[in-house]
Parts: sequence; structure tokens; C-alpha cells
Amino acid sequence: MRYRIEHLTRYQYSEAVTVCHNLAHLIPRSMDHQEVVQRTLHVTPTPAVLYESTDYFNNCLHYFEVLEPHQQLEVLASSEVVVLPRAPLSWPTTYCCWEQVRDALCQSDDPDICYNRPFMFDSPLIRSSDCLAQFAANSFSAGRTLLDAVNDLMQRIYREFTYCAAVTTVTTPLEEVMQHRQGVCQDFAHVAIGSLRAIGLAARYVSGYLETSPPPGKSRLIGADASHAWFAVFVPGQGWIDFDPTNNLLPQERHITLATGRDYSDVAPLKGVILGGGQETLHVSVDVAPLP
Repeated sequence: MRYRIEHLTRYQYSEAVTVCHNLAHLIPRSMDHQEVVQRTLHVTPTPAVLYESTDYFNNCLHYFEVLEPHQQLEVLASSEVVVLPRAPLSWPTTYCCWEQVRDALCQSDDPDICYNRPFMFDSPLIRSSDCLAQFAANSFSAGRTLLDAVNDLMQRIYREFTYCAAVTTVTTPLEEVMQHRQGVCQDFAHVAIGSLRAIGLAARYVSGYLETSPPPGKSRLIGADASHAWFAVFVPGQGWIDFDPTNNLLPQERHITLATGRDYSDVAPLKGVILGGGQETLHVSVDVAPLP
């Protein structure tokens, strides 16, 4: 599948902003299963500084500064991405059950395992707890294979949690999400990651986009798509395997990966600091269009 993605972010301020410094994760990353063939980032007003780099997690990162007074900031990211079929899952013969994976993550000196150990530990928005460990325990019975157990965990989140956009924000504590069993895709990914880390496994947050189809008989609405989020678990010898608890499926060609990190705070689409501004209004528009 080939997609054109346009992600527009617009801030409007009641008073002038005299200076702003920003970090943007708005360009998809190239990976084994996807290739970015074209990308641009356009900022208005024209920034005094704009450069691209790669962050610690190998994501595409932009930094920019606007040093002139402004009451509106607009950032438009445009990309064309080719998404390839993912390789069929095959269980490594080295590890027969999830406990062996857990032990290998703690004890092995394999370079790939050592590199991915940071995803076993707490991060700014995800803290291990007895509640998360108990939630995971219902899926991770003794001797169960890792992929079977993670798949069961994903299905339980899909069944037991209600998707509701009005009850959480990016700052809602994970304990509150667990208590009310409500949230959005970001919350469901955090629940899964926290549960996996609480029992000694490595898991990461994946931000991206999901191609959506219009209702029967309706035209596709430009800009009506949205960012999406899911999680991935690390399997030694095989790499990262993605799971989408919001939709209860393994991501394939309709999922476009934007960035990966320990949690949402590592991969926020746009964040920064401003001087001035007063009251602000945020508008976000995302369009994911399949191409021939």
C-alpha cells in the first residue's frame, strides 16, 4: 500500500508569542515494513532555525525556532509512505515460554537484548504497579508462549475497556485509566505496556496512523482521519511485534508507523516552549489517503 499523509497542526493565540522553540515527530520513520519516499515539513511563520535529526529511538525529529512575534503557528507535515506486508510470525526455537523470554531479558549479554533493555523499565507516563502486574497475570499463565499471552492481553483490553475520548487527556494517570476502564488508543497502549513491564518484559509505544474507510455511501472526508497508537513487545531473536488493542488486531498494511518510544511523551507529534501567547486554541487535521 502507498499512502499520502498530511498532518496539519495550528495554534492560535489571543496575544502575541514573541519566541517559540519546538520539537516535532511528524515524519514517519523508515523501517523493515515501510519506506518513506517523500516528505516535507512546512512551518508558518518561517522559522529562524529548522533542522532534522534522528532521536535516541531512531525516529525522524525536527527542531525549529520562530523568533518573530506571531499569533498563529501552523505546521504542515506531508509524506508519502509505502507500507509492505509484514513477515509471518514464527516462534523462535530458543524460547518456548514467556518466562524464558523474561529471564533472557534480565540475564543475556546479547547486544540486541541489551540495546532494548530500556523498554523494560518505568518511563515518564508508565509506572509499574501491583495493579498492572495482576492484570497481566490473567493472561500470562505458567508455560504459555509469549505471543499467545500478549495476544490474550490485547483481546482483554479490547473487551474490558471502553473507548471514550472525553474522559482522559495526555496527563491522565495510568492508575485512573485502570480504575475507570475508559480511554483512547493512547491509554490502551499504555495499559498494555505497563502490564508487560510489570512482569519483566520489554514493550514500547508506537504512534502512527490508521487508514480509515468512510461509511457506506459516504465520501471520504479530507482531514477527518486521526493519529493512532498501539504497542509492541520485544521478542529476542525476532524483534518487535506490534499489537493494536483498540481494534483487537495485529497491525498490517493499513497501519503507518510514525515513531516509537517508551511512552507518548517520547513521541508527541509537537511539543515545545513559548514566551507570551495568552489563551491558545489548537486545531489538528489528519488526512491519510491511499494512492495507486
